[in-house]
Amino acid sequence: MYSWMEVLAQWKQGVVYPRWAAFAQWGYGEARFLFYPPGSWTLGAALGAALPWRAVPGAYCWIVLTLAGASMYGLARRWLSSADAFFAAAFYALNPYHLLVVYWRSAFAELLAAIVLPLVVLCMLRIRQDGARPVLWLGLALAGAWMANAPAAMMIHYSAAGLALVIALQESTLRAAGHVLAKTLLGILLGAGLAAFYLLPAIYEQPWVNIAALMSPGVSPQDNFLFTMMADVDHNNFNLLVSIVALSEIAVLALAVWLARKIWVKGTERCTGRRRTWTLLAVWGAGTAFAMLPASNFLWMHLPKFRFVQLPFRWLLCLNAPLALLLGMATATSVARPAATRWVVRAFSSALLVAILLVAGHRIQPPWWDQAADIQEMRDAVSDGIGYDGTDEYVPAGADPYEVNKDLAGVTDAGGAPVNAQILGWTAVDRHFKLRSNSAGTVTVRLFNYPAWHVTVNGRRVSTQTTELTGLMIVPVALGENDVEIRFGRTPDRLAGDIVSLMSAGIFAGFYFATRQKAALPRAAEEAA
Repeated sequence: MYSWMEVLAQWKQGVVYPRWAAFAQWGYGEARFLFYPPGSWTLGAALGAALPWRAVPGAYCWIVLTLAGASMYGLARRWLSSADAFFAAAFYALNPYHLLVVYWRSAFAELLAAIVLPLVVLCMLRIRQDGARPVLWLGLALAGAWMANAPAAMMIHYSAAGLALVIALQESTLRAAGHVLAKTLLGILLGAGLAAFYLLPAIYEQPWVNIAALMSPGVSPQDNFLFTMMADVDHNNFNLLVSIVALSEIAVLALAVWLARKIWVKGTERCTGRRRTWTLLAVWGAGTAFAMLPASNFLWMHLPKFRFVQLPFRWLLCLNAPLALLLGMATATSVARPAATRWVVRAFSSALLVAILLVAGHRIQPPWWDQAADIQEMRDAVSDGIGYDGTDEYVPAGADPYEVNKDLAGVTDAGGAPVNAQILGWTAVDRHFKLRSNSAGTVTVRLFNYPAWHVTVNGRRVSTQTTELTGLMIVPVALGENDVEIRFGRTPDRLAGDIVSLMSAGIFAGFYFATRQKAALPRAAEEAA
């Protein structure tokens, strides 16, 4: 919520796309918005502009979960009736992990990725189709994953690659298998290109921040496999809670896999397409379950960027998609089973999972709650310029936020004493002040030094220094009057990212309009898988 409040504050200052979180670290700032995708904080800030802040988290969750359910409904309708698809959608939207995210973790950006996940699966199922459109839609969906949450995007990309491999293995010829893999690769590249305005700076500027904090003890993958314990009671309680939820979902997934094969696949005469779908979902579900176990550590150590998913239990986000679909398939109305039996299985599975979450949450780790007064305090901290505690991994490299003085003046001398400076502007992206110095020397600004800051003194660009330990900006000043302006500049990597995104958008639009007439023609046969 601090991010949402700060983004809204920066919008009011005229900053359309925030990069620097000015109020983070008690006003010293951090490069949070360079590395955190814009989807969640844009939606949160927009809601904050229209609603009281105490109502924003609830509204956010309702919107996201409703859209996630709608996304799953669109995917499930590929095989299921409207009523059965509605069950799959409702189960997916309100599955135990989503409830755990809402009431315990407040990982709102990760929750946003739940909307994109079924769309990516739908695109993968259409990847066999001829033409460029399957690649275009896959690229757009994968770009949406990058806009939601980086760890979730990594899981979605690995899921897409795994689904592509299974689909390729199901093809009858090497040529057809090669087309599936090639189209998937093109879709991944297009998605990265569309999201390059965020991705390129986030990749290029990693050495400028303390990104290694992502792998610190307690939040590394090895400390968060299911049922992993360490010398931290709070960590152990939450890990036990999420492990019990994960184990129950894996058990229900296994039941759904078995029932779907026994009833939905074998229970029909024409089951080739259904068998392919069942295989695809069963392999995907098994893979996500395996990724949460200590036995998968070699994947976390060696697969490219896999460790940046950070928390193995996050794979529950992906596991719930095949779980919802397989449950819907196993209890579909097209299956020759009494309606009462179908609904008993559905009700039992849903009630069991919710009961496990409630009991484990009550006995092991109750939810953390912020009351309306807490939210008002957060709002006051931003509006009054007090600031808030930040995130270690986005602090500039070499800076220690735990050593800063919260009461430090905006401009100080070498000894830390306040300097009589005339503040002309002090916004998120611009610090402008004048001072008179009796000798040539330096002043220290209450600001973490970051390579993107451009500093001019009396209209001339100057090089800054950085304080030891705290990492604050040191600005050289001359004898007499000094007009100092510090502006958060546009670095070359951001310009390159914008150019790549514009070029990718042009490619998307070109192929889209070039294939529009062909796409409008009726297709003789669409894949039944």
